[in-house]
This record gives sequence, structure tokens and C-alpha cells, in this order.
Amino acid sequence: MLEEEGGGEKKGKGIVVILMGAPGSGKSTFCDTVIRSSIRLWSRICQDTIGNGKAGTKTQCITSAAAALKDGKSVFIDRCNLDREQRADFVKLGGSHHADVHAVVLDLPAKLCISRSVKRTGHEGNLRGGKAAAVVNRMLQKKELPKLSEGFSRITFCQKESDVEAAVNTYSSLGPLDNLPSGCFGQKNPDAKVQLGIMKFLKKVDAPGNVEREVVNQTTKGKESGEISCSISSGVAAKEVKDGEDQEIGSFDGTVSLDSVPTLAFPSISTADFQFDLEKASDIIVEKVQEFVKNLGNARLVLVDLSRGSKILSLVRTKAAQKNIDSSKFLTFVGDITRLSSEGGLHCNVIANAANWRLKPGGGGVNAAIFSAAGPALEIATKERAGSLTAGKAVGVPLPSTSPLSNREGVTHVIHVLGPNMNPQRPNCLNDDYIKGCKVLREAYSSLFEVFASIVRSQEQCSLISNSDQKVKREGVYGSERNKKCKGFQDELGSSVSNSMDEIGKPDSEKSSIRTTKPWGSWAQALHQIAMHPESHKIDLIEIADDIVVLNDLYPKAQRHLLVLARAEGLDCLSDVCSEHLHLLRTMHAVGLKYAEKFLSENESLIFRIGYHSVPSMRQLHLHVISQDFDSKHLKNKKHWNSFNSPFFRDSVDVIDEVAKHGKATLKGDDGFLSMELRCHRCRSAHPNIPRLKSHVSNCQAPFPPSMLQNGYLVLGPSKKDFN
Repeated sequence: MLEEEGGGEKKGKGIVVILMGAPGSGKSTFCDTVIRSSIRLWSRICQDTIGNGKAGTKTQCITSAAAALKDGKSVFIDRCNLDREQRADFVKLGGSHHADVHAVVLDLPAKLCISRSVKRTGHEGNLRGGKAAAVVNRMLQKKELPKLSEGFSRITFCQKESDVEAAVNTYSSLGPLDNLPSGCFGQKNPDAKVQLGIMKFLKKVDAPGNVEREVVNQTTKGKESGEISCSISSGVAAKEVKDGEDQEIGSFDGTVSLDSVPTLAFPSISTADFQFDLEKASDIIVEKVQEFVKNLGNARLVLVDLSRGSKILSLVRTKAAQKNIDSSKFLTFVGDITRLSSEGGLHCNVIANAANWRLKPGGGGVNAAIFSAAGPALEIATKERAGSLTAGKAVGVPLPSTSPLSNREGVTHVIHVLGPNMNPQRPNCLNDDYIKGCKVLREAYSSLFEVFASIVRSQEQCSLISNSDQKVKREGVYGSERNKKCKGFQDELGSSVSNSMDEIGKPDSEKSSIRTTKPWGSWAQALHQIAMHPESHKIDLIEIADDIVVLNDLYPKAQRHLLVLARAEGLDCLSDVCSEHLHLLRTMHAVGLKYAEKFLSENESLIFRIGYHSVPSMRQLHLHVISQDFDSKHLKNKKHWNSFNSPFFRDSVDVIDEVAKHGKATLKGDDGFLSMELRCHRCRSAHPNIPRLKSHVSNCQAPFPPSMLQNGYLVLGPSKKDFN
């Protein structure tokens, strides 16, 4: 992609290449080699030398990189960058300068890095000799491999020196106007934190998580380069699997991040406690997978069993291979279905539960394990969806963000499914009537896959795929977290606001109609689509009425965070509200209050606030119902905090009062509110960063400011009212 400048001169797009690797991995050598041989202008940003040849700060690196980009150069960020937090500011830098952001991961064997570090002399960072081994070991244990979702357009993984040489050649050959294709290249073992090779070298460190990984050499005819097979089981040591041994998992393309693919993990239905014949069950599984997999887009199905010697997995693998089912769309996996991500490195956003008809915890097997892992939140959410289940049916349940299964494993939905019972010791046994049993089992798998397909379609409404740069942006229903970090929150909040002459010089109290002039981006249309067509999103909605819909915020900024959406066409944001919408505003407030009181009945320690953002990131008027603990992994930066704890957030009671009196709401859309210093919303103490603020808030017992209590901004339980 080329940009035209004055005089017809063309200028290539800048590139920020973030090098990632332990000391001794060859980052500096990589940069120097490319710079010497490339006709493209490059600048190497190294923290070890940024201060006039001496070590400097990260801020200095960012400043120098920004200056180089402004001068038309591309830059190498020569730092270790081993965790996401260390990389984030440099990723954001690329976005603010309209440059492509690449990562080159020098994931070389730990033994090689240590050997190089120990032997070298005159190193810029003075890391050499005996201390190098300990430093490399410590850094690698904290390593987080980069993902496209961080904001990278291209990631190149180098596991051996020939990979590094190929990457050097790729960047050396870039001309001033050249670009590289987007995507993830060369990743063999996604989500591995520590190289097992270092365990043998240092001998004192255990393999992480006592997880056994088996990497199988390529033996299957027709597999393309880069495909691998892995199996996960309990164990304390890593071992190689010899060619020809039975594989416990279908192959997947190592260049595609599992985190980016909608995935359903499901157990074999009815073959355990319900004793359904394994041969017949495997035939039905393969039949139904073959029927549905071609219509699932980029989604994936994973059949999971806890046992390494599982007969059902073996039968299904064999029959799926005979049917030539795409192994990138369907695979088998050995592991605990409640720990696939944390112990197996396989991210599955949806898991299926072989439920009982009462949809209750208890019994044994998968049902007991999933309810136990998900905690009480799953049982409560299930009750809201259904009271019981008939054989052959499935019901999807959005998993609240408060569930440990959501926090630890990233599971967004659990699908309960009930199959036929062939066990005479259990109720409703079919007494070996396999004609009826097979019919019911087919219906169960069909229902399961249809519910999953509905979830995928709903999530696809929240995704934006940019054809121009081929970057897949994993957008949530309520906005792109990555865009907020990399493009600047003011872009999402409609920073291009009207500055018409009649607004200039007026005080905030008179600026009542702040409107965005730019059109809503396609990702920002998600809430509008949900409000206008709720029937297509039932799986994600808590309540549907004629004038409102209610749903959980996909990126909640607190333990409880709901959105109440207006269903009125043309009501995009608070600036569109006028007197005729007063009844709707009161309805939205009443609904928000209803759910706040419902949550208080479940947990009286919570406190709620109900209101609107002055300039929202998403199209369609929506009311936030948010608990004041702000205990959420999604609350990450100053703008997140200030959007709920500054005048930018308009309390619903004030909005209703202003519209009733003046026919419009007063908005506080100044970006200055979002950049205010971080202050506790209770005691108003100042804090330097979000981690320190969140730590303070979790322990702060000060009463809320009198203005919030007296004006009815807070919804509290009885005991909290007395305390405050």
C-alpha cells in the first residue's frame, strides 16, 4: 500500500519490527545485518545504548523510534520484549504513526542463547560470563509469545538458525516501497512459555505445569510443512514420540494461532455413563461432524477425552481419516476439558457438557467436572436459560465473566447437551433400542453443533476483517480492545466532534449536543445489529423486550457489567436524545435498576452505578449497569478508568432530569476527562498506574463522596446504605 505525497512522489509505509528474544538470541546481529545490506532506511533502537552510548530508558526508546518514523525510516526495536506489557507501547507507537507492526521472535534453544551470552565480550548491556545463564533462564520462564491480537500485522517465529537467516534475507530484500504479507509464520508450538531444552541444560528447573507435550514428526501423507500433532496428558517430563506411534490429536496448521479460531470442545455423548455402543457412536460423530464442519467457516470442532488410550478417540480418528474430513476443522484431543487452555495450550471458547436432564451439578464424569470448574455462576446462568433438558436437545449458556472457567480458560459459553441412555441402571433407559437411540444421538449432535454455529455467527457480527492489510481484528460485541490500545481511545470515542461556531467559547453546561462527524466503523455497528435483530443473537441476550434488549458487556470493566440497549432506530448515542425519548430513558433506567437489585440479592457487597458515556465507542444508545469494584482483567488503562469515573460518565438520573427540563442531555465529551490523573472513586487518592489503583480500590473502605450518595447515583444493598 503506497501513499501519494506532494509532487506525485510515492512513499512506502513504515515498518516497526519488534525483536523478541532472550539475551544471546541474536537480536542485535539481526538488526546490524539487515541495516548493512538493505536499501531501505532503518533505525535500530537499543535501550542498552540509547543514552549517548549508555543504557537508557524505555521512554527514550519510544521517543527515538517516533522520531525515526517521522523521518521516513523503519525501525527495529532491539529489546528482549518477552512479555506483552513490554511490547504494548511499541505496538501502539506503530499504530499512531500509520506503520505496519511486525514481530520477529528469535525463539532459539536456551542452551545456544546461554552459550553465546557466557562467551561474549564487550556486550553493550554488559551481560556476559557466569550471570548470563541465570538471567536467560529467568527471562525465558516469563516469556509470552506474541499474538496477532496484540496489534501485530505480521509475526515471524524463528526456532533455529536457518529460520533466522531466512528472516534476515526477507527484511534485507525490502525496498523503500515494499511491504510484507500479513499473518503468523513459522509457529510450531503456540502458547509454550518455557523451552523444555533449558530444563536439561540447567537440570534444576522442572518442566512448567507438569504438562507432557509430544511433538510428532511429519509422517502423514499429504500434510503440508508446518503441520504438527500434539497430545496432552499428566506427566512430569517431556519425551519425544517416535515415528509411527499412535497420535492422540489431529493435526493443525502451526501457523494459525488457536486463540484466533472459534473452537468447540465436546466429549463423546452417552458413551460413558449411558453406555452407548462405541462403534455406533463413532459412526454418528463422524457423520455429524462431516455434515456440519463444511458450514462452520473458520471454526473448529475438537473431540476431547481424558484417557490416553480412549477407544472412542481412536475409532473417530480412523473413520474421520477415511472420510477425508479436514484435519484443520476437526481434531481429537487428550486432556481435561476444563483445563484445555491452561494445561493443554488449546484455547476453546465454547465447551459442551454431557448434562443430566435436570441441568444440575452432581453425578460424575464431565457434568460434575464442568459445574465444579465453572463455579456457582454456571448453575445460576443455566437456571436463567432452562429448567430441564430432553434427550436429543442442547441449550447454550453464556458463561459469566465471574466464573473461574471464564477467567482461567477463556471459555465464553457452555452448551449443555443430553443424549440417549442405554444403561439399565439409569432412568429412562431405551433397553437396547438402538434404532431410537441412534436417532436421539444424531439429534443431540445436530442440536449441539447448531447452537455452536449460532454462537459463532453472533461473534462474527463483532469481528472486523480488514482485506486491505489482511489483519484479523478480534472485535468483541462491545468494541475492539486492541483498537483502544493501539489507535487511541479518542478515535473510538469519536474524537472528530463538531466544532461549529455556535459551540465555540460556550461553557460545558451549554454544550449539550456533541456529535461525531465521522461515520461509524463496521465493528462499531455490532450493538446496532443486536438491537435491530435480537432474534439472531438470542444466545448472548439476557432479556428481549419491544423497546430494549439486555446483555453482558463482552469486555466487562467490573465483576458485573451489563448493557441495556435501546431498540429505537436512529438513536445512536446520547446526543440524539430529545424530549420524545423521555419514556424510553425511564424504561432503560428501570431495567438497569432491576438487574442491579437482582445482583445485590445475590451479592450484597456490590455497589452499582447506572449511566451513559458522553461519546460512546459503539453505535446505538446503551446504558451501562456497572458494579463499583472495577475488579476486571479488561480494565487496563487510564481511559478505561476515567470513562466511568470522570464527568465523561453521565449518570442516568441526571440525564433523565435534564431531558425532562431542557429536552436534551448535557454531555461531557472532552478528551481531557479521559486523560485525567488516576484517582480512587471513593477516597479520591491519586495513583501512578492502573495496577496500583486497582490494588488500592480492592482494599479501600472509605465512603463514597457525599455528592454521589445524595444525588442517587449509587444503587446499594441495605447494609451498605446504613454504612455510607
